[in-house]
Amino acid sequence: MPELPEVETIKNELLPYVVGCIISGVTLFWERMLRQLSLEEFHSRINGQKIIGLSRRGKYLILSLSSGDLLVIHLKMSGSLLIGKASSEPPKYTRAVIRLDNGISIFFCDPRKFGTMQLIKDRDSIFGKLGPEPLEADFTSGLLFKCLAKRKVPIKAVLLDQSFIAGIGNMYADEALFLSGIHPLRLTSSLSSNEVEQLHSAIQQVLRLGIDNKGASIANYLRPDGKSGTAQFQFKVAHGRGKNCPFCGIPLKRIIVRNRSTYFCHKCQMAKN
Repeated sequence: MPELPEVETIKNELLPYVVGCIISGVTLFWERMLRQLSLEEFHSRINGQKIIGLSRRGKYLILSLSSGDLLVIHLKMSGSLLIGKASSEPPKYTRAVIRLDNGISIFFCDPRKFGTMQLIKDRDSIFGKLGPEPLEADFTSGLLFKCLAKRKVPIKAVLLDQSFIAGIGNMYADEALFLSGIHPLRLTSSLSSNEVEQLHSAIQQVLRLGIDNKGASIANYLRPDGKSGTAQFQFKVAHGRGKNCPFCGIPLKRIIVRNRSTYFCHKCQMAKN
């Protein structure tokens, strides 16, 4: 699933192609990806609008339009946004095409058909439910400790909760917990302030490394130019089936936390509950 580094990469690489352009049309090959509006209302509100901004919130990509509407895209499990000429044949699994007046088209490719598009005016209707951005200045280790101390649930589950922290998913949660030496089943209330400080640093470190490496291409994720990200080559434990711990050499463990495969080293990340 594209997480914060993947969506941030897509935003950064789409930016020079889309901002300032006018949407000349949108074709939906999978109409169920459209949320809230009817197809007719969606077309009437989006066609002819100028894209005046492109941003990210959590795992959402946001195109700000001249009408005041926001086109909000969530790539879900397997989505990618690819850039091509308007005359290009849509790539395999294309579910939507956004055509721009500069001759560029954005192809929303999604093998599993989970991705969504929404046209909204009220930011809070979606983003008001999200937690803080983990790379912003107001996300401090003190704030993280205060919030974790109020809960008594496995730390891995909290890191996956988008209402707690926005943008972290399965891969980067595993990486952050490994880097900070914290077992994924440790209860949040059992973490010391020093451990939370280490976790805070690890979260920011793995996310920045993911962005620097243009995201992780584990399955379907591609950058807008069709190239793969390389963040997966930096992973220590994420998606580590059959691998050994890079620090101590013992086989990595796999458990299920909140229905998600979780990889860790039971020696380097000892449980202390």
